[in-house]
Amino acid sequence: MVALLKIIEDVDAPPLVPAEQPIDLDHLSRMTLGEESLEREVLALFDRQAGMLLTRMSPATLPETAASAHTLKGSARGIGAWRVADAAEAVECAKTAELRNAISALGAAVNEARAAIADLLQPRPALDNGNK
Repeated sequence: MVALLKIIEDVDAPPLVPAEQPIDLDHLSRMTLGEESLEREVLALFDRQAGMLLTRMSPATLPETAASAHTLKGSARGIGAWRVADAAEAVECAKTAELRNAISALGAAVNEARAAIADLLQPRPALDNGNK
């Protein structure tokens, strides 16, 4: 029995809850009514906006930073970038002493989302239908 328990302990099992992706593609599809060209446009807009808003936060005052974080939070929720939305909300609510760490965490979440977006926006090879 002990040997069987040891075998069971050594087996890697998949997680019970799947790891959350940087972009919730099901949510994005619902928000864009499944239109792929609109998905790509919205992702490209978010990518540019997230970079600009994050850049504005560091030298800004606390109220300006909170306003930028609020805007980013809404945009992130629109595309299903839940970690970005949560991190932006933390910046929005942060006190001065917490702000640097909150912006750093937001930066990491934004970078992760932007990397996922870059992958999603890569040109796809044309399908070969056997026509030559």
